[in-house]
This record gives sequence, C-alpha cells and structure tokens, in this order.
Amino acid sequence: QLQAFGGGLVQTGGSLRLSCSASGRTFSNYRMGWFRQAPGKQREFVATTNWSGGTTYYADSVKGRFTISRDNAKNTVYLQMDSLKPEDTAVYYCAAYPVGSTWYNEYPKWTRYNGWGQGTLVTVSS
Repeated sequence: QLQAFGGGLVQTGGSLRLSCSASGRTFSNYRMGWFRQAPGKQREFVATTNWSGGTTYYADSVKGRFTISRDNAKNTVYLQMDSLKPEDTAVYYCAAYPVGSTWYNEYPKWTRYNGWGQGTLVTVSS
C-alpha cells in the first residue's frame, strides 16, 4: 500500500515537497509515478521515475518546476514542487508501475498503475 503526504496550502510561487511511502512490496523493483486530480477533472499524469531514479519523465505542464526522486533505502518517492501555480491545485497520488510491463509510452496512463492509496491535497492560492 502506498501513502502520499506532505500536501497543504501554499501561495503562488511557493514550494512543497510531497512524499510517498510504500509498504508490503519490494519498493526498489517498481517504477513509481505521481498523478493528480483536480475537482471535476480526470486524473492526470505528473511525473514518473524508474527503479534507480536515473530516468524520469514529466508532464509538460510541470516540466522545469517539479522534480521526482526516490530513496529506495527508505521506500519513499518524492515530488519536489517549485514555482507553484493555482492550476497545480489538486489531490496528488502516487502509484506503482507493475514489474515486467512495458513502461515507455505507457507511463502517462494512470490505468497502468496500481497500489493507489490515499492522496494528499495541494492548494495553491493566487
């Protein structure tokens, strides 16, 4: 099970760091992803990382502002969010990409991931 935390209220231009801790699985085996869902909108891809953190991909809307990283020793993946905008307001979720599944070109699809846990709310005020 995955648990995201670290959300909160921040002003435009501010920063937050989200964390996602994993239990019950060999964390280092999994590619990990961050997604978000704003009220009335579909869940959308934010960022993903491979097992080591050496390969990462981002949605165009967050590229250059957000950074995904992981610490396999702590079974934790992070999302550093800088230069936040009101349109970043959403519930943020982390999830795991199944081992052995094709990742490239599939990673933005939230339906490919599992282990969804409770998200964390990020609110950016203007």
